[in-house]
Amino acid sequence: MVYLSTENAPKKSGSDGLIMMVNFPEKSTLCQRLVIHIQGVVQGVGFRPFIYCLATELELKGWVNNSPQGVTIEVEGNQAQLKTFLAQLDRRKPDHAEIHQIETVWLPLYGYTNFEIRPSETTTSKSAVILPDLATCPQCLAEIFNPENRRYRYPFTNCTHCGPRYSIIQDLPYDRPNTTMRHFPMCEVCQQEYENPLNRRFHAQPNACPVCGPYLSLWDNQGNVLAEYDTALQETVKAIREGKIVAVKGLGGFHLVVDGRNNHAVRQLRQRKQRPDKPLALMYPTLDRIKQDCQVSPLEAKLLQSREAPIVLLRRLENGSITFSVAPGNPYLGVMLPYTPLHHLLLAELGFPIVATSGNLSQEPICTENSKAVTQLGKIADFLLVHNRPIARPVDDSLLRVMGNQELVLRRGRGYAPLPIKLQTKVNGNKFPAILAVGGHLKNTVALSYQGQVLISQHIGDLETPETLERFRDTIANLQQIYNLQLGAIATDFHPDYQSTQFAQSLAQTLNIPCFPIQHHFAHVLSSMAENNIQPPVFGVAWDGTGYGLDGTIWGGEFLLVNDSHFQRVAHLRPFPLPGGEKATQEPRRSALGLLYQCFGEDLFSLTHLAPIQAFSSQELTILQQMLRRGVNTPMTSSIGRLFDAIASLLNLTQITSFEGQGAMQLEFLTVRHKTQEAYPVRLTNTIPLQIDWQPMVQAILTDIQNSLPLPEISSKFHHALIQSLVKIAHTCHQSQVILTGGCFQNQYLLENSLTALEKAGFSAIVHHHIPPNDGGIALGQILGALSQLK
Repeated sequence: MVYLSTENAPKKSGSDGLIMMVNFPEKSTLCQRLVIHIQGVVQGVGFRPFIYCLATELELKGWVNNSPQGVTIEVEGNQAQLKTFLAQLDRRKPDHAEIHQIETVWLPLYGYTNFEIRPSETTTSKSAVILPDLATCPQCLAEIFNPENRRYRYPFTNCTHCGPRYSIIQDLPYDRPNTTMRHFPMCEVCQQEYENPLNRRFHAQPNACPVCGPYLSLWDNQGNVLAEYDTALQETVKAIREGKIVAVKGLGGFHLVVDGRNNHAVRQLRQRKQRPDKPLALMYPTLDRIKQDCQVSPLEAKLLQSREAPIVLLRRLENGSITFSVAPGNPYLGVMLPYTPLHHLLLAELGFPIVATSGNLSQEPICTENSKAVTQLGKIADFLLVHNRPIARPVDDSLLRVMGNQELVLRRGRGYAPLPIKLQTKVNGNKFPAILAVGGHLKNTVALSYQGQVLISQHIGDLETPETLERFRDTIANLQQIYNLQLGAIATDFHPDYQSTQFAQSLAQTLNIPCFPIQHHFAHVLSSMAENNIQPPVFGVAWDGTGYGLDGTIWGGEFLLVNDSHFQRVAHLRPFPLPGGEKATQEPRRSALGLLYQCFGEDLFSLTHLAPIQAFSSQELTILQQMLRRGVNTPMTSSIGRLFDAIASLLNLTQITSFEGQGAMQLEFLTVRHKTQEAYPVRLTNTIPLQIDWQPMVQAILTDIQNSLPLPEISSKFHHALIQSLVKIAHTCHQSQVILTGGCFQNQYLLENSLTALEKAGFSAIVHHHIPPNDGGIALGQILGALSQLK
């Protein structure tokens, strides 16, 4: 056997880093047989048709098929032909394919007479990579707008280069009977395309046309059918133009759609959806139309037009067409381009941007089923545009932001999930046990490790409602069903009261396997280490809103020195109390009160001119004073996220929030109007661990408020105080590599200025790119933490 792997291999230009190490037999015969096993992203990308065409071009005989691990090939020919075949595998593979490893075996000649695509193998263990859903390719787009083409205006057009994958697959290998397209037998013409090696729909599993494929229906909000097929689409266009709200079933779930320029319609959507302030996503018909409303850099344009087609945060232009209600008080808009034929047809007819926000009520998961859409979305939408292709699993739109001239995924969904991360860590004689990681409480994702890689699920959401918890359990069950792995361990958050933790402990007990609790901020740092292939020791800075600490307090301003299987907390933010505990996460005024109480004690309650004091009634203040004095329901926190909330309250930007991070976002947005390198004073204590003493900064901020210093200047000085503290503490750890992770580093001003300051001080700063820095990325870190425990 000859083995080929990407691990530790130097990369060559234009490839995935593969090095061919195939040894041909010393004694060459006229014809030889070579068996090739390929793992990677090789199903759902036209890989078998590519192999068929390459083999027939080189006059090789044999076969190719999908296996639960990837693709298997047997080829017979002379040595020169086989050498050429192997050399062309990586060089000419389909655009969306990725080869992770190849195994080759020489066997006696069999005597094949042709080359064929054989039925898929289904009896062995499963490890094939499931491809994400792909945006509509240029060829399919041209077809749906060509009146002479049989797929003219067909909203479910696809081929081997584009279309649904992860959202329709129900089992491996990736074949039509294992997808929700099994409900749609192909017509004679589609079947001919599917069987023709020269057609780009050769073995395209979702292949369909108006004769045999899914179709649209327009319903009223009671579920009564109003129109079907293209008429349904035309009536939807009419309704949106009239300012109506339409629930549109797309690739991975429903969108709620309104005219993005219509203030009344957007405000009505917010009221019905119970989403008063959080920004709403937009979909534009073209990139040129986006540029009329937003600043678009070359990298942002590339991301918008990529196969992933994510939502990208863009700086909005003054006097643009979008109503203020789409993103109140926000200088950025979340923008995407159409990524399915349905969206392309809809936006081409409308010609203007639409709101395309997740089809759900606040705090609930995205809706995917037609029948449930009537009950779940009927109170929000005036009409529902549905189709009859079932969605196997919900997949939200991915969300990206360009920071430091690099892409940063903030929500990992369509286009990215469930592509795996390759691990370098090994245990038990280079074997990788199957580990399930259940993530955290907010922005939950789950992860599954197998054969040296980690598959990370799509964004699930906050585990705060029964509906989201059910989606969480369904996602885990679905992954277990597809891969049929025997779990060796489960990893979870260190917080004992999280629903995800309790689920993990129960499952581990049932399966009689170990359950490893991984501290929240340790998991954040490990996640970045895994994504960036960083080996310990490393210095990690994990700043976020909430994470259960080893001492039972709420951490969130952490500086961790990470070694092979453990970490040392070398510094943190000086703790302050949170009156009301969990309530403080929605009420920045409570964080401010706790912060000020540490500064002034009982004298705080006489400072009636302060915004946080004015935000409470006298009766509320009496109760809060007693809570702080007695330490009742006032946990201590070292959270940078809660510090941001407290400063936002002091500046009277917000006292009660309607979504996570609202106060911090408002502070960041102030920096758009003022940039300075000046910083407020912050002390470092001589304790072990070190503490960032924020009291001098708070007192200086209060003075500047009293002197009516502009709020943008105060915000910039606050940011730089944190950045200077970060660099000072980095110098004490004597590590050249500094990882920046946690939800606070979604703040562009904080991240970019931290990178500049660290690099100027001689450090190598490491950030996330394709794994979110927020809690959507900790499941990956939990896997790494569990592996270190198993070692």
